[in-house]
Amino acid sequence: MLYFSVPLGKLVRRVSRLRGGGSALPGLVVEKIDPGFMQRTLSTLPLGVAVVSGTNGKTTTTKMVVELLESQGLKVFTNRTGSNFTRGVAAALLGEVDWRGRLHADVAVLELDEAHAVHFVNRVPPRYSLLLNVLRDQLDRFGEIDKTAELLQHIASKTTGTVVLNREDPRVARISGTLNGPEVLYFGLDDSLLSTFPNDDEMRAAPGSPVPAVPARATADVVLRRVGADDADFEYDGGTVTTAMKLRGVYNIFNAAAALTLARAISAARGRGTDQTALLTALSKVAPAFGRGESLVVDGLPLELVLVKNPSGFRLGLKSFPAAGYATMIAINDNYADGRDMSWLWDVEFDTLRDGGVDQLTGSRAYDMALRLQYDDVAIGAVDTEIAPALDAFIRGSKGKPKRIFCTYTAMLAIRRELSKITTVEVVS
Repeated sequence: MLYFSVPLGKLVRRVSRLRGGGSALPGLVVEKIDPGFMQRTLSTLPLGVAVVSGTNGKTTTTKMVVELLESQGLKVFTNRTGSNFTRGVAAALLGEVDWRGRLHADVAVLELDEAHAVHFVNRVPPRYSLLLNVLRDQLDRFGEIDKTAELLQHIASKTTGTVVLNREDPRVARISGTLNGPEVLYFGLDDSLLSTFPNDDEMRAAPGSPVPAVPARATADVVLRRVGADDADFEYDGGTVTTAMKLRGVYNIFNAAAALTLARAISAARGRGTDQTALLTALSKVAPAFGRGESLVVDGLPLELVLVKNPSGFRLGLKSFPAAGYATMIAINDNYADGRDMSWLWDVEFDTLRDGGVDQLTGSRAYDMALRLQYDDVAIGAVDTEIAPALDAFIRGSKGKPKRIFCTYTAMLAIRRELSKITTVEVVS
């Protein structure tokens, strides 16, 4: 089956790309005709497979881990197709294996959607897993957040080597108590930064009301100590280092601590030691993943795309990207990949947008967003549910000003397609 499935999968991939089709289609085809393809291919990697999962930050964190490991001379396979389902991994593999199905890499670092990660680890037990957080996101798909925590716990239970956990997220930190076998490492925050990252229970609690007890904080392998305008301090191995950062947003910098923890663990497994200077240099050069604080250039000025998908992410986005001096657009869709339930918008405080207002609202749920902003006394310039004309009006109406667009996932994809007609946009295929 091997010698038939790989050439066929590669052919489907080539045809799909020529026709502008979905990046996961070839993976779906090869999974149907050769269910063992993924497990057989990934099992040959000397350092195994690392899975990155959680509610927020998977894409950027995976990108960071890949670039950190490459700084150590490792050849890394990853799923840069934009699909974090198992068929997306299979499709990405088809682009990397040779015609005999051989993958020339040392390690695989894979971003996986929480639910699909469960299916993946049942077939391909990872040597490493990095579990970022559990927040209310797409509850129409996952149910209550305790169900999401159970999905992450299953990933950890299938991990054969090292599990990296977020010390500051109680639902993630508790996973350590269910494990028997894998090494557990943590990444964490300095006490001065804890209020910046409230967990889901803290965000939903009424002022002054008690919140559920959290586990005692364990010692973290990497701690984020400080976030500056363009640099950050991390503590590990008993010392504190300062590094420049291209990434913006406190949530991205916290995820850098996660990436450092996983990359250090994988690098150490080689038995050769880690080049700390190269590691920090690589971290300083990591640019945002597409749509995650990505900065494009339109009319000679920056246009920033900020992905928002749940209350915590939107709150941190508003805090990390101050509105002053920027024209602002918000694009909210409710397609399957965004989550159908948009009630979470009412758990976000938009008072930071009050002074400058929002120039343009768009997306299938633009009027829901407009109603929410009215309750926070945020002025609205225009509303158009069609993204293409709304984006055009936003760009024309805010000439001479830097721009920022907060957008859900499918709205971001539509906006990037439109922007690719007028500026340079990284192609992710």
